[in-house]
Amino acid sequence: MIPVEPKNTPTDASPVCSSVTDALNSTSRDLRQCAPEVLAGIFVEETVRRKASGESQIFVLDNRRIPLMPCRPARAWRLLKAGKASVFRRFPFTIILKRDVDPDPQPVEFKVDPGSRTTGIALVALFPNRGRVVLWAANLHHRGLKIKSAIDRRRALRRGRRARNTRYRAARFDNRVRAKGWLPPSIQSRVDNVHSWYLKLLARVPISEAHIETVRFDMQKIQNPEISGVEYQQGELLGYEIREYLLEKFSRRCAYCGAKDVQLQIEHIKPKALGGTNRVSNLTLACEPCNLRKGKMPIEDFLRKKPDLLSKIKSRAQSPLTDAASVNASRYAIGDKIRSIGLPTCFWSGGRTKKNRVFQGYAKDHWIDAACVGESGVSVNIGSVKPISISAIGRGSRQVSCVDKYGFPRGKAGTVKRVFGFSTGDFVRLTRLSGKYAGVWVGIIAGTRKSGYLDIKCGKKKITAKHSEFRLLNHGDGYVYA
Repeated sequence: MIPVEPKNTPTDASPVCSSVTDALNSTSRDLRQCAPEVLAGIFVEETVRRKASGESQIFVLDNRRIPLMPCRPARAWRLLKAGKASVFRRFPFTIILKRDVDPDPQPVEFKVDPGSRTTGIALVALFPNRGRVVLWAANLHHRGLKIKSAIDRRRALRRGRRARNTRYRAARFDNRVRAKGWLPPSIQSRVDNVHSWYLKLLARVPISEAHIETVRFDMQKIQNPEISGVEYQQGELLGYEIREYLLEKFSRRCAYCGAKDVQLQIEHIKPKALGGTNRVSNLTLACEPCNLRKGKMPIEDFLRKKPDLLSKIKSRAQSPLTDAASVNASRYAIGDKIRSIGLPTCFWSGGRTKKNRVFQGYAKDHWIDAACVGESGVSVNIGSVKPISISAIGRGSRQVSCVDKYGFPRGKAGTVKRVFGFSTGDFVRLTRLSGKYAGVWVGIIAGTRKSGYLDIKCGKKKITAKHSEFRLLNHGDGYVYA
């Protein structure tokens, strides 16, 4: 996988691609003269060089696949270039050494900040001199909303089928018994995603312990702060967190002007001077200028020239935060999954995480929250780490019969998963020597055909080419990386 100089010098006067950079910037005529080894090393060098722009570490295994401490991109490239290591996986980028190494790892913590749509993950190592340093971080984007939408469509299709008597199928919702600990598929997918990545990282990094934030919203107390008969232990990090609830509900923006990354204040939609209460349905967020301009003015008068914004604020204020309910349902399921592996696992509150992040002056981000989880998050050096963005896309559809927009069958699903060794979702490199799309393209296979032609998706472009022009870089694992 290491680029080398081409052995044969072409007779043409056009330049030769003797390096990866030349190959990437070359024309289709130059690509014909590139050595195969040069083209083979394009993806490796570009991946390492892009990682070198930040401080994200690269995972290392010895020849027995025992995880070692991650190394810097520059050192990984030197090992690859010297032939002392090979590429083991592209995502997450991992190299494997060609010899045994006596592991002497530092303590590495696996930290998680669970979220409804995005979960932050961070690997934090404790060094004797530098203290706690973030080695690797990621924002894991879930597909719970897509799963919920797909289940709703399937339910509507089955009900419609029974109603029009085209293919009778008796209702079965009363015949099934849910297992203990059952979660809806949209929430279970979030738990499975975090657990899957814990296992992936456990096989690549010598993780010593796990720290998980157990986010909890007290829905009853938030909806009715004046509720009686409930006693709460008073403390710095306990109680209900109305501010955090509102920040999530209004996307951390001013409800009136949409300002972001500014100091936001809790604002009463109906002023208390006019009889407004402290119920969460009467609260929103506003920046200081908007809060001062509104004052004791009724919101109908304040937004008289913005009727659409007025109805939007009222509607959002009355509707509950659905993300909070999903986080409540999955917060301990994630912890139980990770704890079942056997490593020491600790659970911490969201209030402590926010306190650690604000005290250190870090910006709000999911992976930064993950690094600040727990007591060990009091002092963490995030450096210039650039987190990887991971989006769950699933592994295809199990639908047996395809249907049209009216719900009638229109065909059957494909019976072959792989075509010429390629499958939808695989990460590949396409090398076109001529034509409109001449060059080297790296992307995900968007579709396969029995004829052997594949579709590759590179950004907004979709290119179709023969399977012989593709090279498999990484099997699809249900995730997309950026």
